[in-house]
Amino acid sequence: MSALNIRQDSCDLDFLALGAVVHRLDPGILPFRRARSLEVHVSGGEYNVAANLASCFGLNTGIATAMVDYGIGELVQSQIREMGVRPFYKHFTHDGVRGPNIATVYSDRGHGARAPVVFYNRANEAGALLKPGDFDWNSIFARGVRWFHSGGIFASLSATTSQLILEGMQAAKSACAVRSFDLNYRAKLWATLGGAAKGQEVFRRIASEVDVLIGNEEDLQMSLGIEGPKVDAHGKSKLDTAVFLAMIEKVREQFPNIQAVATTLREVHSTNRHDWGAVLWLDGKSYVSPTLHLDVVDRIGGGDGFASGLIYGLIRNLPPEESLRLGWAHGALLTTFPGDVSMAKLHEVEALAKGGTARVQR
Repeated sequence: MSALNIRQDSCDLDFLALGAVVHRLDPGILPFRRARSLEVHVSGGEYNVAANLASCFGLNTGIATAMVDYGIGELVQSQIREMGVRPFYKHFTHDGVRGPNIATVYSDRGHGARAPVVFYNRANEAGALLKPGDFDWNSIFARGVRWFHSGGIFASLSATTSQLILEGMQAAKSACAVRSFDLNYRAKLWATLGGAAKGQEVFRRIASEVDVLIGNEEDLQMSLGIEGPKVDAHGKSKLDTAVFLAMIEKVREQFPNIQAVATTLREVHSTNRHDWGAVLWLDGKSYVSPTLHLDVVDRIGGGDGFASGLIYGLIRNLPPEESLRLGWAHGALLTTFPGDVSMAKLHEVEALAKGGTARVQR
């Protein structure tokens, strides 16, 4: 049995995420300077996992997040309902001029030799105002939650969001839920909160409270201060697992509470051509996926797609190799859709995980 010790009794929620939701404006392959129309996607690293697990994998999921009572908030709420995620909102009232706001992410898709461009407006973001005491964890966890998840971007929004994550993690531990954290280190965000040193202080405190870490070797170095070589220091492929696996021993030495670490592996040849893999370390053993050559439509959300499939497999007590493959396959499929959340169905994920192809299905 896995050391994760996932609850097998009746639970109200299979998965609960804590994080900020945003709306992403997407002009497709056009740069913003030439765009005349935009698609709107509801997103957020933590929310994306909850949405994928509900819509594709059929789990009961929830999101604890900030909500603003204005038109954009209504749009976001509608899409959250559409994905089948149960919301736990801390409501804020928009003043009609300055906010608080649901943050805006601007992201084109790029094409070929032209990379995607991403920038933000997180001014007066409601999610950054969240603080300990905003959610009644005792009530939320009282009916049972198997898995609790948060991430590094939410931790970096303000001094209080990381404190809220710690409060949630401690409540989840008391409720016997597995706790996971996606490192997602973003230097630009930490620059406004005290820089890299402050980021490491916060991340290390959170890592001491979790069972599962998601993040690559750069995340481990920047977020936790785990020493390791640069990925390409010796001309190695970014699909080489040696660097990542060599760092796991150091992670375990410093954080013996951590039972699993996982990441995606991506070699980018152009905006639309990637080589894709994944690796999982669980209970002292390592597992590596095959490599898949991707033709990418929209790369945003692929990592969250991987986390979703992996967590689904672990919650369902599937073998580690199968759980890893489900994450690898779902993340790959998610890059074939526009938007940040899944349009895949479980049977499609399972087929690819077992070695399926892109032949026409008749």
